Amino acid sequence: MSNEKAEKLKDLIIVRLKLVIDPETRADVIRMRLIEDLEVSNDGRVKYTFRPSSPVCPIAVSLAQQIKQAVAQVPGVTSQDIKVEGYVGAAQLTMLINK
Repeated sequence: MSNEKAEKLKDLIIVRLKLVIDPETRADVIRMRLIEDLEVSNDGRVKYTFRPSSPVCPIAVSLAQQIKQAVAQVPGVTSQDIKVEGYVGAAQLTMLINK
């Protein structure tokens, strides 16, 4: 995959993530800036940080699962490396979501 292809894949991922809505704010995870450091490699590996809107976000686990599922549905994505930050259970959620 060329850099141009990686950029196109990144754009498709962002479009797909705009469909993941936080039910509390009714805003998408991109607009809320819950996804940081989105990187896409030439072979379709995706790496990003998920930062819930609050350290005790009651829906962080379900949002993380929705985000992972949304990214997985984009054709060309081969794997995901997700880091969770700014959340009381960040280490546990990072391990859980990367299984």
